[in-house]
Amino acid sequence: MQSKLSVTDAREAQQAIAELLADGRTAEIVGRATRRSYGRPLQTDAILDVSALDGITVYEPAELVLSARPGSPLSLIQSTLAEQRQHLAFEPPDFGRLWGDASGRGTLGGCLSVGLGGPRRPSAGAPRDHFLGVKGLNGFGQAFAAGGRVVKNVTGFDLPKLLAGSLGTLAVMTEVTIKVMPAPPCTQTLLLHGLDDAQAVALMGEALSSPAAVSGAAHFPVSITGTLPTLHAASGAVTALRLEGLDRSVNTRLEHLTQRLARSGSECTILDESSSRRLWVDVADVAAFADSSERPVWRLSTRASTAAAIARTIQESLECRYFFDWGGALLWIELPSEPLAHQGLVREVCMRAGGPDAHATLVRAAEHVRARTSPLPPLAGSLAALTERVKVQFDPQRLFNRGRMYAGL
Repeated sequence: MQSKLSVTDAREAQQAIAELLADGRTAEIVGRATRRSYGRPLQTDAILDVSALDGITVYEPAELVLSARPGSPLSLIQSTLAEQRQHLAFEPPDFGRLWGDASGRGTLGGCLSVGLGGPRRPSAGAPRDHFLGVKGLNGFGQAFAAGGRVVKNVTGFDLPKLLAGSLGTLAVMTEVTIKVMPAPPCTQTLLLHGLDDAQAVALMGEALSSPAAVSGAAHFPVSITGTLPTLHAASGAVTALRLEGLDRSVNTRLEHLTQRLARSGSECTILDESSSRRLWVDVADVAAFADSSERPVWRLSTRASTAAAIARTIQESLECRYFFDWGGALLWIELPSEPLAHQGLVREVCMRAGGPDAHATLVRAAEHVRARTSPLPPLAGSLAALTERVKVQFDPQRLFNRGRMYAGL
């Protein structure tokens, strides 16, 4: 059974790391443990519980900057920002429902450590693009600070971007600083009905490149629409385009976009404010696949122009459900079962059709499947060597989250 070290501040965390180093033990860094099902399962000697490292330390609405300890619940961050009509523009997804855990329990540190953004990613960027500063402790137990509470930093390495998406394998964060943005006062979503996958991807590309400033573009085949409450009434496939901003601007852009896309011949409807917000939360959280099962769920990042072909090829070999986000550049696929052979097929199709920049991540699977495979995209030789060198510089004893990203790291 793993021993547990709970800390309440940076000094206690430093002492805990010194104790682990002295004993030669490895540790799993845990906040609320809502993201433990992402990546490879760990086999560490101890748990370093940082959930008590919480609370907002600095919030300057006029400067669009917020600092908080990493154990701060995202719900606290979001409600505090909402009071000032601000938000996290990168739309942090909450995969609690996808992983069979209660939703709404994720933390800011966990969000940054996983590094995944939501539907606004193509226009607003990923969490790393909003991660301005960090204080933390490396694998030597040494305290460090990087970045700061300003939008532009001039000197030094951009360590926040390095830590974003590192799954806690490099350091224990004790405080983070993020950029926040004004929340759009109006949100509406244009729905187009009955398009096939290829038509929908082409139409989403046209919408995203238009002056309409579309901030979300997703397509749901008929097998998906019934799983989303806001689309229950739809009888076929639905393509969703989101517009945000001032009321008058949204209405004008929505009218122009509707006229521009009218030639597709698709029936058009418009979701109201409340339904629009719920739909895009469900898209970010992959609510379409949220159930108590451990059926594999893959996240494929590719070129939008190849997404429909990838989905079709995989469906021809494996019965699956899928939907498109990011205008087709992100493809979510749920498979019916978990044989390891599926891993090779999904990644082979993704690489063959999407090219060298395409990659596939296994976001949900049973623990024994994640233990025997590589949920994250495999590293090429030079990139693997670079990743190893970075790990050695930060954590040479492989103290933190050993094996979470890749075996041995």
